[in-house]
Amino acid sequence: MASSELIARYHQIRKHTEDICSHLQTEDYVVQPVADVSPPKWHLGHTTWFFETFILKPYFMGYQEFNPNYNFVFNSYYETVGTRVIRTDRGNLSRPSVIDIYSYRGYVDKAMDDFLCAEPSIEVKELLILGFNHEQQHQELLYYDIKYILGNNPLFPAYNKAYHMPKLEKTGRDFIRISEGVYEVGYQGDDFCFDNELNRHKVYLNDFEISPDLVTNGEYLEFINANGYHDFRYWHMEGWGWVNDNKVECPMYWHNIDGEWHTYTFRGLEKLNLDEPVGHISYYEAYAYASWRGMRLPTEFEWEVAAPQLNWGHAWEWTESAYLPYPGFSKAPGAIGEYNGKFMVNQKVLRGASVATPPGHGRVTYRNFFHPNLRWLFNGIRLAK
Repeated sequence: MASSELIARYHQIRKHTEDICSHLQTEDYVVQPVADVSPPKWHLGHTTWFFETFILKPYFMGYQEFNPNYNFVFNSYYETVGTRVIRTDRGNLSRPSVIDIYSYRGYVDKAMDDFLCAEPSIEVKELLILGFNHEQQHQELLYYDIKYILGNNPLFPAYNKAYHMPKLEKTGRDFIRISEGVYEVGYQGDDFCFDNELNRHKVYLNDFEISPDLVTNGEYLEFINANGYHDFRYWHMEGWGWVNDNKVECPMYWHNIDGEWHTYTFRGLEKLNLDEPVGHISYYEAYAYASWRGMRLPTEFEWEVAAPQLNWGHAWEWTESAYLPYPGFSKAPGAIGEYNGKFMVNQKVLRGASVATPPGHGRVTYRNFFHPNLRWLFNGIRLAK
């Protein structure tokens, strides 16, 4: 990209983040109901800190950081960069204020404009594009966190009454057969990808079948009505313990009101749409549902090979694959090397994209990853056998 294209792309992405937050009240910016949810204002500050820390401070001569304390406040997990606020304390940050953080964004954006007047080096361009993708990841997380914040407010306030969930029509097709063989997986090309998508390599797959469609709310409700949450036969031992310890009876945001199922949406509390893909479930629940149906979840490699024939993009899909490095994986030096590799333990891979994924941010080779108990992300189930 030329310098002018980089500036335009930078501002497009930065504006989209602020557009997501434009429907919030000031009080919504500060709340942190659980450890996994960050206050929206923290996302606004952290994504700004990323450009300041990794581009402006090392490469823009004479740059003066906005506030030296912000490195401590907005560093997420980069040990190389220094100490930081404990994640669970992000909701205690009544200061800096929302106004302060928007001022911080404006200050850094102006500095980035000045910096990008000259053509940056290849090294800086790579960092910029990583920064773009990093902020897009946080845009998706903003949707997750905002929904959790408002969806756990006793009043179930709407985020945006004009919001319309994109529809995903079922294809109605039978399971797709994929023949056994050796297939290549992993990213190949000259555009951006994350380091965990590399290197492209061969895998052997047995014969398998995979559903072209995601499991719907109505189909998942059959599992609930069949007492699936109370039958240990369908659950991993760890999942069975999780269900009982947390008294889980249904997907997150579902509420049985006077015998009728409702769910919290960005428009507020609504009657459950049985035709929409089920979402906000843990890996444990996805596994149990598949087991109840006499099937299983696909591996991430099965998913990638079948992806051109699948109806995907509505929700991230749990797979049976552990989040592990590909052959030849290597970490970049310094803080950037902490981006993905340090998380390759005790997590499951999810494939696809979701309705919250920014346009152009999804790829067939994209490897998302979360711990198996988490449900606040926009996820779903695809069956294989």
